[in-house]
Amino acid sequence: MSLMLNEALSAPSVLRTQWHQNQARVAALAKALLAAPPRSILTVARGSSDHAAAFFGYLAMKHLGCPVASLPPSLSTERAAPWRVTDQLAIAFSQSGESPDLITTQRALALGGARTLALINAENTPLAAASDQTLPLHAGREESVAATKSYLATLAAGAHLVGAWAENAALLDALEALPARLEEAAALNWQPAIDTLKQADRLLVIGRGSGLAVAQEAALKFKETCGIQAEAFSGAEVRHGPMALIEPGYPVMIFAPQGPEQTGLLALADDLESMGARVMLAADDHGGTSHLPVADAGHEDLQPLSIIQSFYSMAAALAEARGSNPDQPRHLRKVTRTR
Repeated sequence: MSLMLNEALSAPSVLRTQWHQNQARVAALAKALLAAPPRSILTVARGSSDHAAAFFGYLAMKHLGCPVASLPPSLSTERAAPWRVTDQLAIAFSQSGESPDLITTQRALALGGARTLALINAENTPLAAASDQTLPLHAGREESVAATKSYLATLAAGAHLVGAWAENAALLDALEALPARLEEAAALNWQPAIDTLKQADRLLVIGRGSGLAVAQEAALKFKETCGIQAEAFSGAEVRHGPMALIEPGYPVMIFAPQGPEQTGLLALADDLESMGARVMLAADDHGGTSHLPVADAGHEDLQPLSIIQSFYSMAAALAEARGSNPDQPRHLRKVTRTR
């Protein structure tokens, strides 16, 4: 078993630990944020962590009505932007806590007046030291270059914070029960995707709403572990240009769990199939014909976690089916130090 698959399968256990270990800290953070709400939220991240930040941002805007913006770190590292961010909350997302661009940006935002928080797997790190507070992921050491359990842990920690801040009991109850549901998701059979993509060199990955964040993550994993040129798009954006790429046999993976976005995504799947695309549709039983099964996460906001858990198992197997080692992606290493 590859390190990637082994660590992905350990995610439910990680989330159980995280839920219990973070209860008091999340409650305290939420209490402080309710007492003094920020005018907006700024996120700072790279790679998989940036996709997790996008997921958090969508939930925060949906439940709190608080604007969330993702900041390019180069504005701090290369341009020394004169940040004026008093009464705003800056959240850095990182597995390693060691990337210089995130550390520099977090310090610059603090100097500009922002409150700072880091969602981080390793608390004894420079990024933790540069932040007012931390919310640990409790993912443990991650040895695979491709992040899996730490990504799911970041999604869950972000949802925990939003749920407590919004005082959303249904979301919090679903998070507590989520590990068992992710175990079901990890065991689902996505063999049709392996059959379709074993010889592929390109594809589109489509999601919408909070599901766009896991479409972006899936596209990244296709590139780094399988050597496939995969691009992620919102289902609302595909008709604005990317659809011109479609030709007979072009593979398209669509994440369409239950929710308001599902109807449009299912219609898009039908349209793409009519154009000759090889559509791999991940949808629940209520979505009609589904090529890839989706486990019920117990709450609409958590469906992206169920989908990416199933995806990781498939991606690790696909890499091996294509003759690649998912633990040794070309030109990559675990900690990326960018400026």
